[in-house]
Amino acid sequence: MPTRMTSKGQVTIPKAFREHLGLAPGSAVEFALAADGSVVVRPATGARRRRGAPRDRWSALRGSVKSRMTTDEIMKLLRG
Repeated sequence: MPTRMTSKGQVTIPKAFREHLGLAPGSAVEFALAADGSVVVRPATGARRRRGAPRDRWSALRGSVKSRMTTDEIMKLLRG
């Protein structure tokens, strides 16, 4: 799957590979040079996450609040 490098040395990791590796925007990756000269890209943590698994304990909660209050009502409550 060919891709082009920008003038800043940046490349886009194709979507299929990002999904396979469990990468999301802001994910850290590491590059390794294999003995045969090929380059290996992997998540920097070393452990692959399951597809769809939360990145941390807070990600699992993001967007999960169910409230009958409107955003304006919540802001008024929080700000007094």
